[in-house]
Amino acid sequence: MNSMRWLTEDEQAAWRAFLQATTLLEDHLDRQLQRDAGMPHMYYALLSTLSETPGRSMRMTELAERTKITRSRLSHAVSRLEGNGWLRRESCPSDRRGQVVVLTDAGYDEVVRTAPGHVDAVRAAIFDRLTDDQTAQLAEISRIIADGLHGPDGADVPWLR
Repeated sequence: MNSMRWLTEDEQAAWRAFLQATTLLEDHLDRQLQRDAGMPHMYYALLSTLSETPGRSMRMTELAERTKITRSRLSHAVSRLEGNGWLRRESCPSDRRGQVVVLTDAGYDEVVRTAPGHVDAVRAAIFDRLTDDQTAQLAEISRIIADGLHGPDGADVPWLR
């Protein structure tokens, strides 16, 4: 007896549309940021996240959780961004084993320089195409999906790997 629950035709259409949209969106944003700032979207996400935090700094583990990436990927990205002079690592004062990543003044200037083009790209790709109701629905659906992927104990999330 096969208990496999295949996707319905409507679910299959929604799934494929979602995959196409997210793949094309990530490619669009990557190309825009590579062209305008010479960095991939993930690097910009790290810089912009830090630009919005008090003291423009955060523990590496918290930054990995906030940006939903593995600690290994974060470490690699931070090393590259350190090479550009946009970030620096410091020892964590409350935990000698931990590290804090700090957005430098040059990194902040890069976010300020790059943000307008990025916001234009996001707006053109998403929000200029949606009604206010659709924007609210997109936010709700995205939260439901993200909350469901955290799992009951949250053990299999990227930032804990």
